[in-house]
Amino acid sequence: QVQLVEFGGGLVQPGGSLTLSCAASGRIFRVYTMGWYRQAPGKQRELVATITSDGTTNYADSVKGRFTVSRDNAKNLEYLQMSSLRPEDTAVYYCNAAIRSAFPDSARDYWGQGTQVTVSS
Repeated sequence: QVQLVEFGGGLVQPGGSLTLSCAASGRIFRVYTMGWYRQAPGKQRELVATITSDGTTNYADSVKGRFTVSRDNAKNLEYLQMSSLRPEDTAVYYCNAAIRSAFPDSARDYWGQGTQVTVSS
């Protein structure tokens, strides 16, 4: 019953900004580290950013200074604020989270369905 859903993708011009959201729902005991990954056509999925439950963040070198990951623990939400977007940022963005379920008692990584971000003029 645990589910992860991303939303907020779309078309944006180079230099523009966009914010993605990820919502975790279901019988959740606790959400641990959450992250954002992306996959461009013909390329492997790559790490964009991660954020631990206490707020420690990590970013790929390609997005440092431009992207900001944050979370709302009370609402089980994760955000990715993107600015100064470049055409090479075009990809399907996926939300990821390590979640421990309340019932049954289990823990594993979950993935969202992906949301398309296209940076083009």
